[in-house]
Amino acid sequence: MELICETIVFFLLVSPSLGTGEEFAQNFITIAGPLPSELVSRLYLQNQVLPKEDEGPTVAEADGYLCQQDLVAPALPQYFSQLRELGVTHYKLFLPWAHILPTGNAKKPDEAQVQCYRELLQALAAADLRPVVVLHHQRVPDAVAAQAVGGKVNAFADLFVEYAEFSFHVFGDLVDVWLTFSDLPEVLQSLPHEDPRGRAQALAAAHGRAYTSYHEKYSPAGGKVSIALGLGHILDSASSEFLSVSLQDSVDFLSLNLQYCCGNETDFYKKLSEFQNVWKDVEILLFSLKFLGCGSVEENHFIPVAAIVIAINKEKTRTIGYDVNEFLDFSSSRVLSKANTLQENPVAGFAPRSSYETVWEMFAKQSELERDSFLQDVFPSGFLWGTSTGAFNVEGAWAEDGKGESIWDHFGHAGHVYMNQTADVACDSYYKTSYDVYLLRGLHPQLYKFSVSWPRIFPAGTNDTINSKGVDYYNQLINRLLDSNIEPMVTLFHWDLPQALQVLGGWQNDSIIDAFVNYADFCFATFGDRVKLWITFHEPWMISYAGYGTGEHPPGIADPGVASYKVTHTILKAHAKVWHLYNDRYRSQQLGKVGLVLNSDWAEPKNPTSSEDLRASERYLQFMLGWFAHPIFVNGDYPDVLKAQIQEVNQQCSTTVAQLPLFTEEEKSWLKGTADFFGLSHYTSRLVSAVTNGTCTPGYESIGNFSVHVDPSWPQAASSWIHVVPWGLRRLLKFVSQEYTGAKIPIYIAGNGMPTEDTGDLINDTLRVDFFRRYINEALKAVKLDTVDVRSYIARSLVDGFEGPLGYSLKFGLHHVNFEDSNRPRTPKASAYFYSSVIANNGFPPEVLERFSTPAVFDLPTPSKLPNLPASEVPSKAKVVWQKFSSQTDFERDMYFYGTFPEDFTWGVSSSAYQIEGGWDADGKGPSIWDNFTHVPGNIENNDTGDIACDSYNKVEEDIYLLRALGVKNYHFSLSWSRIFPSGRNDSINSHGVDYYNRLINGLVANNITPIVTLYHWDLPQALQDIGGWENSALIDLFDSFADFCFQTFGDRVKFWITISEPQVVAWIGYGTGAFPPNVNDPGTAPYRVAHILLKAHARVYHTYDDKYRASQGGIIALCPNIDWVEPETPSDPRHIEAADRHLQFLVGWFTHPIFKNGDYPEVMKWKVGNRSELQNLPSSRLPVFTAEEREYIRGTADVFCFNTYTSKIVTHATTRLRPFSYEYDQEVSTKVDSSWPSSAIADHRAVAWGMRRVLNWIKEEYGNPPIYIMENGVGIKTTSDVDDNARIFYYKTYIDEALKAYKLDGVNLRGYNAWSFMDNFEWLQGYEPRFGLHQVDFDNPNRPRTPKRSAMYYAEIIRNNGIPLPKEDEFLYGEFPKNFSWSVATAAYQIEGGWRADGKGLSIWDQFAHTPLRISNDDTGDVTCDSYHKIEEDVEILKNLKVSHYRFSISWSRILPDGTTRYINEMGLNYYERLIDALLAANIMPQVTLYHWDLPQALQNIGGWENDTIVQRFKEYAELLFQRLGDKVKFWITLNEPYNTAYCGYGVGIAAPGVSIRPGRAPYIVGHNLLKAHAEAWHLYNETYRAKQGGLISLTINSEWAEPRNPHNQEDVDSARRYLQFLLGWFAHPVFKNGDYSEVMKTRIRERSLAQGLSQSRLPEFTESEKQRIKGTYDYFGLNHYTTVLTYNLKYPAGVLSYDSDRGVASVADRSWLNSGSLWLKVTPFGFRKILRWIKEEYNNPPIYVTENGISERGAFDFNDTWRMHYHRSYVNEALKAVVLDGVDLRGYTAWTLMDNFEWAVGFDERFGFYHVNFTDPELPRRPKASARFYAQIISCNGFPDPATGPHSCLQLEPEVTPTDRTPGLAASTHFLGLDLTSQSAEIALYVLFALSAVGALGLALLGYKYGKLSKRSRKRSHMELSRM
Repeated sequence: MELICETIVFFLLVSPSLGTGEEFAQNFITIAGPLPSELVSRLYLQNQVLPKEDEGPTVAEADGYLCQQDLVAPALPQYFSQLRELGVTHYKLFLPWAHILPTGNAKKPDEAQVQCYRELLQALAAADLRPVVVLHHQRVPDAVAAQAVGGKVNAFADLFVEYAEFSFHVFGDLVDVWLTFSDLPEVLQSLPHEDPRGRAQALAAAHGRAYTSYHEKYSPAGGKVSIALGLGHILDSASSEFLSVSLQDSVDFLSLNLQYCCGNETDFYKKLSEFQNVWKDVEILLFSLKFLGCGSVEENHFIPVAAIVIAINKEKTRTIGYDVNEFLDFSSSRVLSKANTLQENPVAGFAPRSSYETVWEMFAKQSELERDSFLQDVFPSGFLWGTSTGAFNVEGAWAEDGKGESIWDHFGHAGHVYMNQTADVACDSYYKTSYDVYLLRGLHPQLYKFSVSWPRIFPAGTNDTINSKGVDYYNQLINRLLDSNIEPMVTLFHWDLPQALQVLGGWQNDSIIDAFVNYADFCFATFGDRVKLWITFHEPWMISYAGYGTGEHPPGIADPGVASYKVTHTILKAHAKVWHLYNDRYRSQQLGKVGLVLNSDWAEPKNPTSSEDLRASERYLQFMLGWFAHPIFVNGDYPDVLKAQIQEVNQQCSTTVAQLPLFTEEEKSWLKGTADFFGLSHYTSRLVSAVTNGTCTPGYESIGNFSVHVDPSWPQAASSWIHVVPWGLRRLLKFVSQEYTGAKIPIYIAGNGMPTEDTGDLINDTLRVDFFRRYINEALKAVKLDTVDVRSYIARSLVDGFEGPLGYSLKFGLHHVNFEDSNRPRTPKASAYFYSSVIANNGFPPEVLERFSTPAVFDLPTPSKLPNLPASEVPSKAKVVWQKFSSQTDFERDMYFYGTFPEDFTWGVSSSAYQIEGGWDADGKGPSIWDNFTHVPGNIENNDTGDIACDSYNKVEEDIYLLRALGVKNYHFSLSWSRIFPSGRNDSINSHGVDYYNRLINGLVANNITPIVTLYHWDLPQALQDIGGWENSALIDLFDSFADFCFQTFGDRVKFWITISEPQVVAWIGYGTGAFPPNVNDPGTAPYRVAHILLKAHARVYHTYDDKYRASQGGIIALCPNIDWVEPETPSDPRHIEAADRHLQFLVGWFTHPIFKNGDYPEVMKWKVGNRSELQNLPSSRLPVFTAEEREYIRGTADVFCFNTYTSKIVTHATTRLRPFSYEYDQEVSTKVDSSWPSSAIADHRAVAWGMRRVLNWIKEEYGNPPIYIMENGVGIKTTSDVDDNARIFYYKTYIDEALKAYKLDGVNLRGYNAWSFMDNFEWLQGYEPRFGLHQVDFDNPNRPRTPKRSAMYYAEIIRNNGIPLPKEDEFLYGEFPKNFSWSVATAAYQIEGGWRADGKGLSIWDQFAHTPLRISNDDTGDVTCDSYHKIEEDVEILKNLKVSHYRFSISWSRILPDGTTRYINEMGLNYYERLIDALLAANIMPQVTLYHWDLPQALQNIGGWENDTIVQRFKEYAELLFQRLGDKVKFWITLNEPYNTAYCGYGVGIAAPGVSIRPGRAPYIVGHNLLKAHAEAWHLYNETYRAKQGGLISLTINSEWAEPRNPHNQEDVDSARRYLQFLLGWFAHPVFKNGDYSEVMKTRIRERSLAQGLSQSRLPEFTESEKQRIKGTYDYFGLNHYTTVLTYNLKYPAGVLSYDSDRGVASVADRSWLNSGSLWLKVTPFGFRKILRWIKEEYNNPPIYVTENGISERGAFDFNDTWRMHYHRSYVNEALKAVVLDGVDLRGYTAWTLMDNFEWAVGFDERFGFYHVNFTDPELPRRPKASARFYAQIISCNGFPDPATGPHSCLQLEPEVTPTDRTPGLAASTHFLGLDLTSQSAEIALYVLFALSAVGALGLALLGYKYGKLSKRSRKRSHMELSRM
């Protein structure tokens, strides 16, 4: 009686108001039952059990039932007696209505059942237990439901009362306490009534009548009737309220079902309080009492009961008893041990149940129907949704930027992976942060779980070396996530151990613990300010089991008995140490959480009746999950089951099979509790059986003594280890909660997903969709039904990746990655869209609510009537735009501008209905004119149609997903008139069409994307075309009717309307040329008639909105013309200006002049059409006339100015034909395009970015600067796949920048920009060939998958930055170069000397080459060139003016040694150089002498030149002569200038002397080989013979562009850039500055290609070891010639091509935003200068660097005011300064190319690089300074760029300029500079000030400050160069 005694004492204490103790004790109820499943299984009654369920507050009915004739007679009485001994007074018995009255008829009962239940009741009575009988619970029997359907209102009550009265009659002598119903939600749900209230009424009536009947007919003395209500039952409020009221008078006491969740008491008390407000003064029996997450109940089970009873008794209610089932579990073992007989009997199984047994019992007897039922409900608020990746699965870049090798790299390279695949590139995520975050924004999770690659941060595994670039990658990723409101969840270790640590033993070596702690410490310190969720280890079981147990994973160790357990031991200690580190050092500041993620299957007994299998299943879980979880979450030690099993196995075997290390007591206390959350990874379930004959071979299963199986009915995923068993997740979660976490530790589901195969449909992954749907639903059940504290669900994985040993054959991703494409494009799968919808709905709500609120519309201009503007003049005043811009230089026009738009600027993308929707005849849509047109063969390219297009009609979620990813503020789309009004009229409204647009609009608004809606985008209903289309004025009313409906239907959410898109296209292309439907070919009159009607229709719709809707809806409305900019061919010709203006008035003014000006057409249009009509003998103008009333009605019918623009044209005046009549001829212009403008997929769509700025300015000038929105702008590319759409990025980069200039510099009132188009779509007559989309659509795939292109990433970045802010690294740096920095300028002998045969000079190869026809532009030669051979004094004078400290020039080998050998020395030639050097030294200018600058003596070329290795000795002899004769005065020698150009240009492609091109795959390498050996010999000669006494420096000069990957997000392009540099700069630098040999990439590629070509050895010659030693280190400095940068990409040449270019395999392009120069190859790219300097530092161990050439060319008309050159040198020199100051580059000097204009090799005198102009038409060849000469002199004087903020600097004081006496043609007295007319001197000063101060508003003041006085203080940091406001 222990339990009952405790109960009585307890209730006396808590309920003093209940009466005397004796009376209370006599009547108090302690209720148990029904039979626990474990007991019934032992009685072999599996089919009869009523299991304890946790689904609802009461017990669920099982498949079977409790009565069977052959019940084990002795078993139940013993069990009941024991319950009575324990103090139980009452026992629950659930009568099964369906079995007692199988037909529902009381006259036909199942007598056997009746007899059985009487025997059960008698057994209870014999044990002195009183029954509490429940008449019905859960679903209504089918037979009853069938009879109640459609019957009278009381049909169900009649049937129930019949059953109740039968039960009262046959069992009433044994029962005095009855419950009519329990589990009301189930009962109500199954009642055959439509509405909830009807069901509630039926149930209340049934109960009430049964209650009345019992008390009137059957009630014994004290008999009572009740009903079981649940606290917090999920009933709708109406049903709940009705039942509460109607049952008040029909209960003798109330039975209450309670779930009490420890840790969530607040919610419980709130519900209880609400309950008590209804039920007052009522006795309450706690009929079912469940405790959830109450870990302390075992120690003191009355604590929560006390809380409940006290709470209930606060009111006047009175507790009369409670359910003790929960306490039997805890107390029974103490009492049962007294009875030996019961102990020996299987019935007496009351030992303490394990968590596993408890959970197993909860679920073991679920029916399949019950188990698999789908729960429509949502997760709690704040639930976290996520997705995940692991570093080695996705990052790639395995050896990039200093990353160390990981064990997975090692494993893959050793060939252990499927098809020898590796993770070298994987998804290329290291280079694709923006791509991955883009996808995440679309998916919209709250969490992104990723791992940090330990060897990427610490390449050697320890903090001795930290890889800053790896840190930068993770910083960027974390910051990007947070920018997108996604919380990073960071895993420290996801299996990719640094190989350097594995060599030391890996996780078997205890020293790794400290290494891991140091690594974690670094991560916490570096990222912890932003990362708040940390995971120490991801699935450590996989490391122990697969890495060190089976060896399937790296490090590939198969030692399951020892290593596996040792590794776990080490990992646990490492985890605990890291947790304590965070707890002690970081938690208080960073406030994060640290846990770990454990993987576990769910396990169930293979034979559910076998206790051995049951125990084996528990063992399986403990060996998998408990191995790690028990030490951390329970007691700091391994589970007893695991320890006992290992001990038992070792005892049974003669040898030790498994060694489980021991924790010390200190370690246990240190381990316990070291997790803030329980991360659970789960994929599948297992059936487990016990092993009868175990082996002593170490193995996971043999040690655990279990065998693992699967049910063959379970579906298998692509991986053999994953079977789809959704319900296993719910059970596992319950087990984890029961065993480890309770209510204290939250559970994060941190890994769940399934793989599909790499064949079949990779996009429409329906199996994965079903997997997620069912598994997530099981998690939902665990949360809602089992009260498991699950806080997150993380789907595996974001993208397909490298899946360990199976490589890329398994696909886990929500996004497909095409691993065959080097771009690794990512395409959302069906599962991504599905999961996104689950996230949006937070689960599975019963009904998906329409989620929208008032849209967060961008700041719209306040709608107001536009100013009343007068008619345009002829030409209009907007001609100022041409006057202002057409005279700009290319430099002024194309200078890139940095800045941002206003905060309320709106960014969007556009589409149109016919182009994307498809569903052409779906759901009642009517045909449009485009439907009919495209269905006629031959009308459209490839006979394409828009029948399906992008299928957007069926893909609303998909489209919104990508809009969300893009980050747009608006989405501009059009409505299909015939989808809404199939006949075009409002008598036929298609609700399906309306629903589609509602779903789209609601989805946009829910995602804060503003819908911009076009009413008409060309797709007229065919029914309206049949009555004449836009030629019929009836369309005015019909269009208004359609618009009215749209405003009324969508206007509550749509605030931006466009009436008609591109009306000029409708009128001219549809009705003029007839190229578009309706194909009316009437060019002279129909376009004007149609436009007239379009304008009136637009105005009507505008007024409808204005009059009926604006006040309530507050939107804006406009129409949207198309505008191409037109540039007059000759801007100085007034007729061409008029022609350009006229063209725009016909194109745009046709529609905008009436609306934005005076309600009428432009004057020039009326004039031209009228006059030409008269000339055509017509009675009146073909241009219709508006009445005065119409003009007033039309004027002002737009709130903003919207337009579409794509391209520009060149226009001239033309006298056109009078016949046929034509709108085109009426304009009297002709248009063309410049062939140099970049082309696109549309023939007349050339990319002319600067036209954008001009067209915006024209709108501003013409229409009074209204609010302007660019609604379409984009470019088409003709290709089926353009995910790496470089050309489109260039287009947006330049066009958006021109829009930015218009806004920032010109004051254009620009409010928004929309890119065309959202995705590839149907492009009218061209079908699907031109691709305009930011997203690629695969039109060959019926799913129409959408793949983001690189341009989408670029545009998303523009949106994120709200424009184009100046990159931080491009900010101007003020400062000075080190003292003694060398400032120099360079020339070369052949380019300046002339005197080609003077004084005995021999012929050089350039003499020969230049005198060969067709080699040099204009047949120019270097015979005279600048004649420097005769002008030493002039040259030295200009050098002095330039203020250089050094002068670099070259010596003509053939001037010194006419035949190239020392047989004859030409003293006259030597004397020239001696005199030059003496003059330089006298001027205090140090000579820098190049021995060889390409002009080889022709005599040596005649014997093979550089291909003949005898040249090495000839060069050494030549060098020695110069060292001997000039070395006492020359201290700076350059052996070779640009050996690459000699080898490649001279002997490879033959574009330079000697012009050899017949052996492009061999000759360059032989030449390069000899050049290197010649250099080395000259260096050693100087070093060993002359250095000691002459003390000079000697090296070679190597030329190189900087190479950037064309796509920096593509590993292949990154590799190509690296290869480009190694083949160019590295070809000569690697042997000299590294190891004496060529780089590995050169050797490998050339060798592989040579062998593939059938050669026996590489075409690249090999150095001998002695030659390598001879070449290595032959430098005193690194000489660099650098001009520009290229964008590189991989190019695969055919294997048979033998050439340097094919060996390199790289192609290059230039960025269109880069400024041009006079040379096609030279673009202005200052950033590349700093980068190549830094690269040389890092690659070659920071050698001293001298820049020996850097400069820019011009061509064409000459201008002394060379602003572009000043800009070039200012920018490049500043980047050099950054390299010195910020990057620590050891730069010693800078040399500009070149002193004066000269002979530029193959282009002759066309291109000019000089600071000094040389007039080659003047025999005197005068040198005259350009503005840049003074500018460079000033940089030299200042030794850099002094900070203006520190006051005036003497170096900036300009000396008076000596104006050149001769005026070279093209030099004007005034110079046009950035829109101003200045003298060249003033322009020069202005440019410097402009550059130096960078603040437009301060230019004038700063100039005055420099000239006349004190300069005001300014801030140190200056932004980029700003352009003047034009």
